[in-house]
Amino acid sequence: MRFLILTTCLLLSVLETRAQDEPEYRMEIGAGAGFQSYVGDLDANLLRGQSPLAGLVAKYKPNPRTAWAANLRFGKLEGSSAHIETTYPLLEGQAWKFNTKTVDLDVSFEYNFWPYGTGQEYHGARPFTPFIALGMGLTFANADVSGLEAFKRSSAGFQMPFGIGIKYKVANRLNLSAEWLMHFTGTDKLDGLADPYGIKSSGLFKNTDCYSTLQLSLTYDLWTKCKTCMNDDD
Repeated sequence: MRFLILTTCLLLSVLETRAQDEPEYRMEIGAGAGFQSYVGDLDANLLRGQSPLAGLVAKYKPNPRTAWAANLRFGKLEGSSAHIETTYPLLEGQAWKFNTKTVDLDVSFEYNFWPYGTGQEYHGARPFTPFIALGMGLTFANADVSGLEAFKRSSAGFQMPFGIGIKYKVANRLNLSAEWLMHFTGTDKLDGLADPYGIKSSGLFKNTDCYSTLQLSLTYDLWTKCKTCMNDDD
């Protein structure tokens, strides 16, 4: 019996030592793809008008609970006045259709519900975790409009992404994540239509356009942490 207890203790000690011997990484870099949709004066339906997007992502991970993520996305937004019931004086009863190319750059803070990792580098880490994200960034848009008259309108404004996601360790250094973000912007020109009521308004997000993104990303771990600063237990 004593031999069994001693053997079990030795095995647990070896496993714990092995877990702390595996490297922990500070960075992730990779790419993603998905869909984005417009939410504004002409359409408030998140599921309508889904358009493709692609982007690059880099993350700095101070610890297994948190990460700073930088995203550069390229996509487009589409919509029309066909689904609205509101009468806008600016439209004069005529149809309005837009196709907007977008580029957005943002930095967001991610908080993992559980410590994230393989479990071999940080004691108690899990290969799967949900997370929440909040950030700030910029959106550049070029709207191609047909309606009262055909024209193009470029705009730029700040944006605040907020949303949720999940992460999964595909392999020791490969990460798969899926996230949904709502991007609250400071511009009302993503659809090429500014102040459709004809009334000027002010405020941080008052009468501005938004858009949502659903993105699947694959990243690779880089930049090994030094052993002496890896774990609080060391």
